[in-house]
Amino acid sequence: MNTLEPHDDVDLGKDPDLRKDLDATVRARRELGGDYDSALVDSFLEKVEHRIGDAVDRRVRRQLAERQMAAARESRRPKSADSWAERYGFALITLVMAIPLSAIAGALAGLAGMVVTWIGIIGVNAVQAVRLNPELLGRGGPGRSAEDG
Repeated sequence: MNTLEPHDDVDLGKDPDLRKDLDATVRARRELGGDYDSALVDSFLEKVEHRIGDAVDRRVRRQLAERQMAAARESRRPKSADSWAERYGFALITLVMAIPLSAIAGALAGLAGMVVTWIGIIGVNAVQAVRLNPELLGRGGPGRSAEDG
Protein backbone atom coordinates (compact mmCIF):
# COMPACT_ATOMS: atom_id res chain seq x y z
CA MET A 1 0.00 0.00 0.00
CA ASN A 2 2.98 2.32 0.54
CA THR A 3 4.54 1.83 -2.90
CA LEU A 4 3.48 3.55 -6.08
CA GLU A 5 1.41 1.32 -8.29
CA PRO A 6 1.08 1.82 -12.07
CA HIS A 7 -2.54 2.98 -11.78
CA ASP A 8 -1.76 5.50 -9.02
CA ASP A 9 -1.98 9.27 -9.26
CA VAL A 10 1.12 10.21 -11.27
CA ASP A 11 3.67 8.19 -13.17
CA LEU A 12 6.49 10.75 -13.11
CA GLY A 13 8.30 9.04 -15.99
CA LYS A 14 5.30 9.53 -18.30
CA ASP A 15 4.12 12.93 -17.09
CA PRO A 16 4.12 15.15 -20.23
CA ASP A 17 4.38 18.40 -18.26
CA LEU A 18 7.35 17.10 -16.30
CA ARG A 19 8.95 15.90 -19.53
CA LYS A 20 8.48 19.42 -21.02
CA ASP A 21 10.03 20.97 -17.92
CA LEU A 22 13.03 18.65 -18.21
CA ASP A 23 13.45 19.48 -21.91
CA ALA A 24 13.24 23.20 -21.14
CA THR A 25 15.82 22.81 -18.37
CA VAL A 26 18.20 20.95 -20.71
CA ARG A 27 17.74 23.61 -23.45
CA ALA A 28 18.35 26.39 -20.94
CA ARG A 29 21.50 24.65 -19.74
CA ARG A 30 22.77 24.41 -23.31
CA GLU A 31 22.06 28.10 -23.93
CA LEU A 32 23.38 29.40 -20.61
CA GLY A 33 26.29 27.04 -20.17
CA GLY A 34 27.54 25.24 -17.10
CA ASP A 35 27.53 28.33 -14.88
CA TYR A 36 23.82 27.94 -14.17
CA ASP A 37 23.73 24.14 -13.65
CA SER A 38 23.00 24.38 -9.95
CA ALA A 39 20.15 26.87 -10.36
CA LEU A 40 18.60 24.93 -13.24
CA VAL A 41 18.79 21.60 -11.38
CA ASP A 42 17.33 23.19 -8.23
CA SER A 43 14.46 24.67 -10.23
CA PHE A 44 13.70 21.37 -11.92
CA LEU A 45 13.89 19.46 -8.63
CA GLU A 46 11.43 21.92 -7.06
CA LYS A 47 8.96 21.11 -9.83
CA VAL A 48 9.47 17.37 -9.30
CA GLU A 49 9.04 17.75 -5.53
CA HIS A 50 5.86 19.73 -6.10
CA ARG A 51 4.42 17.03 -8.39
CA ILE A 52 5.40 14.27 -5.93
CA GLY A 53 3.85 16.27 -3.07
CA ASP A 54 0.60 16.64 -5.01
CA ALA A 55 0.53 12.91 -5.77
CA VAL A 56 1.18 12.06 -2.12
CA ASP A 57 -1.53 14.49 -0.97
CA ARG A 58 -4.06 12.87 -3.32
CA ARG A 59 -3.08 9.41 -2.13
CA VAL A 60 -3.31 10.37 1.54
CA ARG A 61 -6.74 11.96 1.01
CA ARG A 62 -7.95 8.87 -0.86
CA GLN A 63 -6.64 6.49 1.82
CA LEU A 64 -8.16 8.64 4.56
CA ALA A 65 -11.51 8.60 2.76
CA GLU A 66 -11.28 4.82 2.33
CA ARG A 67 -10.52 4.37 6.04
CA GLN A 68 -13.39 6.64 7.01
CA MET A 69 -15.74 4.66 4.77
CA ALA A 70 -14.49 1.38 6.24
CA ALA A 71 -14.95 2.75 9.77
CA ALA A 72 -18.47 3.90 8.91
CA ARG A 73 -19.31 0.46 7.49
CA GLU A 74 -17.82 -1.22 10.57
CA SER A 75 -19.86 0.97 12.92
CA ARG A 76 -23.08 -0.21 11.23
CA ARG A 77 -22.31 -3.88 11.75
CA PRO A 78 -23.59 -5.60 14.87
CA LYS A 79 -20.85 -5.62 17.46
CA SER A 80 -19.82 -8.66 19.45
CA ALA A 81 -21.75 -7.01 22.31
CA ASP A 82 -24.91 -7.80 20.27
CA SER A 83 -24.67 -11.24 21.79
CA TRP A 84 -27.05 -13.44 23.73
CA ALA A 85 -26.84 -11.11 26.74
CA GLU A 86 -27.91 -8.06 24.75
CA ARG A 87 -30.51 -9.84 22.66
CA TYR A 88 -32.23 -11.82 25.40
CA GLY A 89 -31.08 -9.94 28.49
CA PHE A 90 -33.07 -6.89 27.43
CA ALA A 91 -36.19 -8.97 26.89
CA LEU A 92 -35.75 -10.72 30.25
CA ILE A 93 -35.32 -7.42 32.07
CA THR A 94 -38.45 -5.98 30.47
CA LEU A 95 -40.43 -9.09 31.42
CA VAL A 96 -39.21 -8.88 35.01
CA MET A 97 -40.11 -5.18 35.08
CA ALA A 98 -43.51 -6.03 33.57
CA ILE A 99 -44.63 -7.68 36.82
CA PRO A 100 -44.53 -4.58 39.05
CA LEU A 101 -45.60 -2.31 36.18
CA SER A 102 -48.65 -4.48 35.52
CA ALA A 103 -49.54 -4.53 39.22
CA ILE A 104 -49.27 -0.76 39.52
CA ALA A 105 -51.18 -0.14 36.26
CA GLY A 106 -53.87 -2.65 37.24
CA ALA A 107 -54.30 -1.13 40.68
CA LEU A 108 -54.44 2.47 39.46
CA ALA A 109 -56.18 2.22 36.06
CA GLY A 110 -57.60 -1.28 35.86
CA LEU A 111 -57.64 -3.26 32.63
CA ALA A 112 -57.04 -0.16 30.45
CA GLY A 113 -53.86 0.64 32.41
CA MET A 114 -52.59 -2.93 32.00
CA VAL A 115 -53.25 -2.84 28.25
CA VAL A 116 -51.34 0.44 27.89
CA THR A 117 -48.48 -0.97 30.02
CA TRP A 118 -48.20 -4.12 27.91
CA ILE A 119 -48.38 -2.15 24.66
CA GLY A 120 -45.43 -0.12 25.98
CA ILE A 121 -43.49 -3.26 26.94
CA ILE A 122 -44.11 -4.84 23.54
CA GLY A 123 -43.17 -1.58 21.79
CA VAL A 124 -39.87 -1.26 23.66
CA ASN A 125 -38.98 -4.87 22.83
CA ALA A 126 -39.97 -4.39 19.18
CA VAL A 127 -37.74 -1.31 18.88
CA GLN A 128 -34.84 -3.23 20.43
CA ALA A 129 -35.39 -6.17 18.06
CA VAL A 130 -35.45 -3.89 14.99
CA ARG A 131 -32.34 -2.05 16.21
CA LEU A 132 -30.46 -5.34 16.43
CA ASN A 133 -31.99 -6.78 13.22
CA PRO A 134 -32.90 -4.02 10.72
CA GLU A 135 -33.93 -6.62 8.15
CA LEU A 136 -37.03 -7.34 10.28
CA LEU A 137 -38.64 -4.28 8.71
CA GLY A 138 -37.99 -5.65 5.21
CA ARG A 139 -35.82 -2.65 4.25
CA GLY A 140 -32.28 -3.49 3.22
CA GLY A 141 -30.06 -5.25 5.65
CA PRO A 142 -27.94 -8.34 5.19
CA GLY A 143 -30.84 -10.72 4.59
CA ARG A 144 -32.32 -8.86 1.62
CA SER A 145 -32.41 -10.75 -1.67
CA ALA A 146 -32.30 -9.48 -5.25
CA GLU A 147 -36.05 -10.16 -5.73
CA ASP A 148 -36.91 -7.75 -2.89
CA GLY A 149 -36.10 -4.83 -5.19
